Amino acid sequence: MRYRVHHVTQYRYAANVELAHHLLHLEPRPLPERQTSAWSLAVEPAPAVTARHFDCFGNPATYLAIERPHDALRISSELDITVRAPPDVDPAATAPWEQVRNAITVAPDPAARGAAAFAYPSARIPPLPALAAYARSSFPPGGAIGASVRDLVARIHSDFVFDPVATNASTPLADVLVTRRGVCQDLAHVAIGCLRAVGLSARYVSGYLRTIAPAGSPQPRGADASHAWIAVWCGADGWVDFDPTNDRADPLDYVTVAWGRDFADVSPARGVLFGGGGHSVAVMVDVAPAADGQDG
Repeated sequence: MRYRVHHVTQYRYAANVELAHHLLHLEPRPLPERQTSAWSLAVEPAPAVTARHFDCFGNPATYLAIERPHDALRISSELDITVRAPPDVDPAATAPWEQVRNAITVAPDPAARGAAAFAYPSARIPPLPALAAYARSSFPPGGAIGASVRDLVARIHSDFVFDPVATNASTPLADVLVTRRGVCQDLAHVAIGCLRAVGLSARYVSGYLRTIAPAGSPQPRGADASHAWIAVWCGADGWVDFDPTNDRADPLDYVTVAWGRDFADVSPARGVLFGGGGHSVAVMVDVAPAADGQDG
């Protein structure tokens, strides 16, 4: 599928911001199954400095410095990208989860060594006993890792309520576990925390979800903003994506932008301001198939 993505973030400040530094993760990372035809960024007011680089996870990132007073900021990203499906992985045919866990921690090969960076707690996903307790029933002895993760993701989808007003970007994971309400960011954190609690590697994936559901399917949750899902290291089968928010992972519906240990690593936009006081933020995302639809 070929998609055009339009992502607008609009900030309004109670008072003038005199100086602002922003870090953006809006340019998609290069991947074999994702071919970017065009990406553009427009910022108002225009920054004095714009610098693109790759972060420590290999994601493209953009640094902005705005050095003149402003009471509003508009960041607009336009993307034209083709998505191709990776090879299918049969969850039931994957390796036992204990075998994958042990490969990460005991004399790992180079691929497993890279995955190990995502097996440990991170800023937004601390080690919580409740995570291990929740995960336990999905990981029976000898269970295939793919099937076990599928079971965990289906349980999270069933047990947690998608609620766009229940949390904000700073809500602790412990609170989400108690209320069992949140957005895609929160559900991804819950799933990653459960997987790390049993010794597995899972990373947080930020990107976009196709806005228009296929005929006969319900509208996906979280499609009106940047979306978040997870990828799990499955040993010889590599990294496999799962979406706890929608309990699906049709690869042709997802556009990967960046990945990290949790949301803090790959927030689409964050900044440090001098001045401004309080602020409001509005985000608009549109993901639509290109006019020609399928890419041949």
